[in-house]
Amino acid sequence: MFESAEIGHKLKKSEFQKEEPKLRQALLNVQYRLLEKSKFPVIILVNGVDGAGKGETVNLFNEWMDPRHIHTHAFGASNDAERARPEMWRFWISLPPKGRIGILFGSWYTDPILQRVMGNDGSGEFQQRLSRIRDFERMLVAEGALILKLWFHLSKDAQKTRLKQLSEKKKTAWRVTKEDWKHFKRYDEFVDVCEPALRETSTGEAPWNIIEGSNHEYRSLTAGRLLLAALERRLKAPAKAATATKAPPKSVIVRVDKRDVLNTADYSVKLDRDSYQKQLDKLQGQLNLLTRHKKMRERSIIMVFEGMDAAGKGSTIRRVTRAMDARFYHVVPIAAPSDEERAQPYLWRFWRHVPPHGHAVIFDRSWYGRVLVERVEKFCTDADWQRGYHEINEFEEQLAEGGAIVAKFWLAISQAEQLKRFKERGTIAHKQFKITDEDWRNRKKWPAYELAVADMIDHTSTDIAQWNVIASNDKPWARVETLKRLVETIEQQL
Repeated sequence: MFESAEIGHKLKKSEFQKEEPKLRQALLNVQYRLLEKSKFPVIILVNGVDGAGKGETVNLFNEWMDPRHIHTHAFGASNDAERARPEMWRFWISLPPKGRIGILFGSWYTDPILQRVMGNDGSGEFQQRLSRIRDFERMLVAEGALILKLWFHLSKDAQKTRLKQLSEKKKTAWRVTKEDWKHFKRYDEFVDVCEPALRETSTGEAPWNIIEGSNHEYRSLTAGRLLLAALERRLKAPAKAATATKAPPKSVIVRVDKRDVLNTADYSVKLDRDSYQKQLDKLQGQLNLLTRHKKMRERSIIMVFEGMDAAGKGSTIRRVTRAMDARFYHVVPIAAPSDEERAQPYLWRFWRHVPPHGHAVIFDRSWYGRVLVERVEKFCTDADWQRGYHEINEFEEQLAEGGAIVAKFWLAISQAEQLKRFKERGTIAHKQFKITDEDWRNRKKWPAYELAVADMIDHTSTDIAQWNVIASNDKPWARVETLKRLVETIEQQL
């Protein structure tokens, strides 16, 4: 794949000086059109051989365009805050919003390639990481992002010459590190790993562009022209079709007997007041000790609470938090996305709340809105929510790999119990704020929501993050059962 970059392209300075002003103006114009429309973000990945001009190109992009609307991030070895979270967290929180350009100097490719070359990752693990990258980029593109991947290459002789030239000049010597020379000694190994890696991750959604880096003028104009062409092509492309189909949502699971986890739940279970208080005190004590366990220094807890309206999520969460140090946890209530969140890929607003080791986060509703409310209310296309199952499972797998204990709870109530609670909320003064016209409207769509919930549980209850379906017609029983399963989940994983 690198053969085309071995030619050693040259460009005269006079030609560069003639073309540069025109390219700069065109890039600036297209950047402002991107900003004005704010329909999609642009993600530029800058990777390649040491000394091939990656940093110079990043500087040029910021010089040629308006840097106020460019988000530039350089990624090296992970710091303590990053190591305390899943690997992809630092890339997620660095994604640019719609209308902006994000330049990632070093990216999600750097560590997989480096670990494979150094022998820390085997072939199977390396292929798994590349597969995850392909899925990640497809998701970004499906969410509307434009990805431009630039790989700057040098032949072995050209890299040696380049590193020497930089080292011999006082103004540039700082740019060449001991690590650069160590990597140079393993040049052939890097090529053996990088070439197939680029081939396997050069997809229709996000192809690689390989640029020969020995000539500054050629390298700069080529990178600029690739960016200009990609932006112009995307800005001229027709808008996407309507965001949803008119057909009602259909189950993606065939159920011959129409039985599912919700309509077969035992809603008759109850707990008397004395038993409730004794068990509640015991379980809260156990949870408190577990959250302060020494092994939690290398772990985190992520709790997800979902359920039908009035199922008791809020009161159950309060029983959980009473057992925890307030400095340890954070409750995140999820409602309609803000303007800032709508400008990012769907999962971004959840990644930003991923806790570091030693902490917990409780989601009052969560990323499952994609396959529930967005599906039923037709806020997204069928393709969006159907691919959502895989994206969610991948997300939770990465959370677990990063040290998180993921505990998911669906609080289930019967239609009759929901109606009873709705009416109570309308008559009790301090509960009236809990009932809205939207709650009544959602109730009319109970069959569609039940279908979506059943599909969700079938597709996303995994060994890593199983669903706990809690029959919640009796609130005391539901609270105790939730705490019991939460304690069991943490104990099993510690």
